[in-house]
Amino acid sequence: MIKHSKKNMSLRFFATKNKENILSYIFNVKNNRKRNMLFRRFATICMVIALAGMTAYQDGLECVMAKDDDVVTLRVCNWEEYIDEGGWGEDETISLSEKDIIGENPMYEDFEEWYYDTYHQKVKVEYSCFGTNEELYNMLTLGDEYDIVCPSEYMIMKLMTEDMLVPFSEEFFDESIEENYYIKGVSPFIRNAFETNEINGEPWSKYAAGYMWGITGIIYNPEEVSYEEASTWKIMTNEKFHRRITIKDNVRDAFFGAVGAVKAEKLTSDSFINNPDYTKNLAEEMNDLSPETLETVLAYLQETRENVYSFETDSGKADMISGKVVAGYQWSGDAVYAMDQAQADDFYLNFAVPKESTNLYFDGWVMLKSGIKDDAKKQHAAEAFINYISMPENVVRNMYYIGYTSVISGGDSNEVFDYLNYCYGVEEVEEDVVEYPLGYFFSGETDDADYIILTQKDQVDRQLGAQYPSQETMERSAIMRYFDADENAAVNRMWIDVRCYNVKNVPVYVWIIIVIFLIVATVFLIRGKIVANSIRHRF
Repeated sequence: MIKHSKKNMSLRFFATKNKENILSYIFNVKNNRKRNMLFRRFATICMVIALAGMTAYQDGLECVMAKDDDVVTLRVCNWEEYIDEGGWGEDETISLSEKDIIGENPMYEDFEEWYYDTYHQKVKVEYSCFGTNEELYNMLTLGDEYDIVCPSEYMIMKLMTEDMLVPFSEEFFDESIEENYYIKGVSPFIRNAFETNEINGEPWSKYAAGYMWGITGIIYNPEEVSYEEASTWKIMTNEKFHRRITIKDNVRDAFFGAVGAVKAEKLTSDSFINNPDYTKNLAEEMNDLSPETLETVLAYLQETRENVYSFETDSGKADMISGKVVAGYQWSGDAVYAMDQAQADDFYLNFAVPKESTNLYFDGWVMLKSGIKDDAKKQHAAEAFINYISMPENVVRNMYYIGYTSVISGGDSNEVFDYLNYCYGVEEVEEDVVEYPLGYFFSGETDDADYIILTQKDQVDRQLGAQYPSQETMERSAIMRYFDADENAAVNRMWIDVRCYNVKNVPVYVWIIIVIFLIVATVFLIRGKIVANSIRHRF
């Protein structure tokens, strides 16, 4: 018996059909199998493509994230309140012929944006401050790490001597590069000073870029002090101004002024001034550290101590503005600030440069080996930071904000000179107008007619004369050099005797009294012990 399974029934069914139908059925079955196979293959391909896309997306995302994390950190350390911090009001906008200038953000934050737009590399500035050159040096020797710092000229010399600095790249000095604002805009006068002064046979310019500069002199109340009285370092011991004058409370400034005073006769003699080597000889005299000079300076500064109102670092400005004192030894930048503040209250102060000599000082940017560490990206960012703050409009922002004078004259741009005219220039039709030539600073040519300011006559002895001294003044300027370890020790011993007390000046009779007192005290002490022992033995 044949079983009627499902399979047998299908065979019987197909047997009843004609041949064409059977072939058609078989053909359809084969097509269905092919379609299924193609579908599976297509699905597999789609899955592979999708996975590849996801992998590529993830790799791309990781690449982008890695690029976002590739941020150069630039650690900058500068003097306190020595860069534009932004936050200007609309009424502080400086309107020059080329553009309006205003500081909205801290300059180091603006630099971050400029650097990314210019070089397509993110940079983050970690900005911090120091109070004195010695504080900065101590920070560095104790292990604090910075990439770029802004010490004064003598500390730059010290850091160069101790091989702590990174030289600038050749690219930094390439004037054909548009973004190299420093080398294209630095004053010819300042550039010459940096290229001709050396440490161990290497010019300052190899390791340092100037930032601000100035001179030292005497700020004074013209109602109480005459120009002649203020135009000499001897004013510090002038008894006419007993307890009404201040002096700087640091050894280098005090030493320089004292040398000018004790050597005044020699420094102002015709034979000395007319010597062909006057500039060289002046520098040697103002840096004279011989034992004889140190002894003379010590005596003069001790006399000064008995005459001045105070040794000060920052309070001298307020003392002048308030009228507490009538004169003070001052840096030109702080003198400008004091004159501005006093003038706001209709109180006018003047600035005189001693006829003996004036100290030409700088603050400049240097890169530290301990921070840069052969990192090309860091060095590029550090050099770009110097170039950014040397852009003429940023120079104006900084000068307006801090009151000091930039080493940048502007190069092909007139913005810095326009700002000077903005501050001090007047119309020719006004009374008491004088021409004030500044070609030596802006173009290097003394008689350059393009750099003459028409200004009020009194400005020659006030803010303008302090901020941009005349060429005649600069011809009697000298730079204080770096003292080596032995010299520094000798000067510091002298300074201790000035600020504390020099036992050599104690009169003989005082020593006799002290010795007698010590003998009497010793006798009483011994007698007291004998009495005490006697009492113990008795009981």
